[in-house]
Amino acid sequence: MADLFENPMQLQGFEFVEFASPTPNVLEPLFEKMGFSLVARHRSKDVLLFRQGDINFIVNNEPHSEAAYFAAEHGPSACGMAFRVKDSHKAYNRALMLGAQPIEIATGPMELRLPAIKGIGGAPLYLIDRFEDGKSIYDIDFEFIEGVDRRPKGHGLKLVDHLTHNVYRGRMAYWANFYERLFNFREIRYFDIQGEYTGLTSKAMTAPDGMIRIPLNEESSKGAGQIEEFLMAFNGEGIQHIAFLVDNLIEVIDNLQMSGVDLMTAPNDYYYQALDTRLPGHNQPVDQLKARGILMDGTTENGKPRLLLQIFSKGVLGPVFFEFIQRAGDDGFGEGNFKALFESLERDQIERGTLKV
Repeated sequence: MADLFENPMQLQGFEFVEFASPTPNVLEPLFEKMGFSLVARHRSKDVLLFRQGDINFIVNNEPHSEAAYFAAEHGPSACGMAFRVKDSHKAYNRALMLGAQPIEIATGPMELRLPAIKGIGGAPLYLIDRFEDGKSIYDIDFEFIEGVDRRPKGHGLKLVDHLTHNVYRGRMAYWANFYERLFNFREIRYFDIQGEYTGLTSKAMTAPDGMIRIPLNEESSKGAGQIEEFLMAFNGEGIQHIAFLVDNLIEVIDNLQMSGVDLMTAPNDYYYQALDTRLPGHNQPVDQLKARGILMDGTTENGKPRLLLQIFSKGVLGPVFFEFIQRAGDDGFGEGNFKALFESLERDQIERGTLKV
């Protein structure tokens, strides 16, 4: 196995996320509300390219395709994802040598063959080495729409920050090994969240390039919680949510709300009252965060705030949702919010007399 900090596949971030739906016109209106623009159409297939910042979303409406079969089983969902690599053929052959299962994606005449292996839930994991402007897979296989900005700013979403998998209980180690063995990912966070009746464990994996991050979630032994509910609704393992990095979360949330994107409601008052105690000297506008339901995590040790602001959409594609995140020195995933939210709910229950202590 490669050294911990080596990048044997020469990864360089996410290239795209692929989506499909068994019902027409579900994905396109949602992505437009989220600030994405249709910038190109495939030359020979019913496949669309939506963009915002440096985020590429592929909407695959092609019948009798891998994407169509995936959507028929799981509903509207992320049915594939792509990693950027320096040399796709070398990366693909190395993956097969290490035990990855190949996926053959049907191609037409004069069309690029995109190497792919079987990933989470059987979804294709593509390996892409053509991503420079003018030479990318989109320049070859797609036709850009005349007069449309090829790099629209949209609502201010910049990059895919991370992409989370929900897996069956006992399978977290399998998928962690998958990413370690093939791509030399490493674990950067592990947390075990226990409520009174349910819980979950999460292992956050990151690639050697530091740009591809994939937390893995599984239900704790208590069972019957949110991960199990997802697996039942989704009909298997898969991508639970996609997180987008932004520069100004307050501005982005205002844009999303004006466009009608359904976001999670704010926690109760106790959550925001506790922020000054939990993160003294954070220097953030708590009233503005509260008005929008934005959560805050991080540390303020030694007088140096290292913060993470985040908010989640509701389930907008069945149980699949999105996250919007602003980082100000904190590289975590907001795990501190889980404990803070739980404690604030308990305090509210005590005040209302529904929890006796």
